[in-house]
Amino acid sequence: MDQKKKETKLTRRDFMKTTAGATAVVGIAASGLFPAESMAANIPKKWDYNQDVIVIGSGFAGLAAAIEAKNGGASVVVLEKMRLAGGNSIINGGVIAAAGSPMQEQKGIKDSPELMLKDMMKAGLDLNYPDLAQMVAEQSKETLQWTIDYLGVKYVALLHMGGHTVSRSHMTYNSSGSAIVSKQLAKLKELGVKIKTQTYLESFIQDKKGRVIGLKIREGYKFPNASSGKIKYMKANKGVVLATGGFSRDVAFRITQDPKLVAKVDSTNQPGATADAFKEALRIGATPVQQSWIQLGPWASPDEKGFGLGPHFASGAVFTYGIMVDPKTGKRFVSELADRKVRADAIIKTGNICIGIADDVAAQNCGGPPKLLEKVLERGVVKKYNTLQELCAAYDMPYQDVKESVDNYNTYLKDGEDKEFGRFLQKDAKPIEKAPFYAMRLWPKVHHTMGGLQINKKAEVIGLDQKPIKGLYAAGEAAGGVHGAVRLGSCAVTDCLVFGRIAGKSVAAG
Repeated sequence: MDQKKKETKLTRRDFMKTTAGATAVVGIAASGLFPAESMAANIPKKWDYNQDVIVIGSGFAGLAAAIEAKNGGASVVVLEKMRLAGGNSIINGGVIAAAGSPMQEQKGIKDSPELMLKDMMKAGLDLNYPDLAQMVAEQSKETLQWTIDYLGVKYVALLHMGGHTVSRSHMTYNSSGSAIVSKQLAKLKELGVKIKTQTYLESFIQDKKGRVIGLKIREGYKFPNASSGKIKYMKANKGVVLATGGFSRDVAFRITQDPKLVAKVDSTNQPGATADAFKEALRIGATPVQQSWIQLGPWASPDEKGFGLGPHFASGAVFTYGIMVDPKTGKRFVSELADRKVRADAIIKTGNICIGIADDVAAQNCGGPPKLLEKVLERGVVKKYNTLQELCAAYDMPYQDVKESVDNYNTYLKDGEDKEFGRFLQKDAKPIEKAPFYAMRLWPKVHHTMGGLQINKKAEVIGLDQKPIKGLYAAGEAAGGVHGAVRLGSCAVTDCLVFGRIAGKSVAAG
């Protein structure tokens, strides 16, 4: 066969698995050009496994769905394509937003679901699906309490994160999502739910009416080899929950949505955060929403790979009690507690890596994982200097301008108002003046994809005909619409747990 013939021998499966092909097929499927008979023809003569509910993905959302589905009386299995369970959730910063919690009441903080929703909508530029965002806000307190009372998760601090009107972000004891994931995994083990790792979703299987009735999977899959593993068929009597996260690590797909996010732009996500399952859902006619809204984390450091530890220091010390400056001018250029998009866009606009500055008081009180300051200094992500002048010299910054920025900030603290950028000023903030001084380099990394599959309030995936695709549910970052243009920090965990639980209850009920 010559090269030309090879190029034209494109299977329907190959076509569907390309980004453009996946999108094109959605339209074709919706128009009815793929008859029901062709879908039914893919049903295997024999199923290798049989479960009521199949959950794909083992992060916050998937594990919450599995717990609720099992408690709803269904037999459940969780599939994870990577070698270890947890996904991005296990390396998450471990902070969950909740309005009206006991911890807030103890600190005299007045909050409400209405205020939380208002903050989410403002950050999301009102592109949020209001009914979905409202559910996250309204169920945030109950969900936080579920993790405490049912799972046994421990929270030790209350943070005020960028874009929130009040302090409502509850930090786990180890400043990591692993504090929640480990408890979810323990609960599933107690309930007798198995997690099958290295198991890859090859395709959905539908009956003549279009209902998702099972999966074609690859057992023994070795990431990222899509042809690895042995083909098996798994039946889902009640349905499938897609909780596969976002596509921050899928460079080929993310540049179709934002051409600026090329391979040299790093990501905080684990390697398995790809669009494979998302494209497979598009193939069967799921509606994609807001895929081009991709969030970059402004607290990321170019001096470490992935998420690392730098974001903890940046959030807890620099943005909360210190300042960020453009090294070319020595000036602040944005509120350090603006929402993530505002800060990330502002850093990128400077055209260069920016510098975060904190003094010893801020560094010692920034919270985060155990021995955080010691570890970030050891890794070289944060550097320590005896004087502010020494710090400026190390980054070739104009000392007098940096000193003026520090002095101005200290004046704002005294007056109780940031007259430059309207930044929220912490009540316990102290002037930046106690040596030693600490600095870290800041440059955004791809962190969260706000877009995903359209879902309704039952977490059912919606098709292009705006009707639910029977037997298919989605939750967490795999679903879109909750956060609009920008996700507020700590709202992801809330979203994942709220809709993960909803998806589990919905699929168990049939």
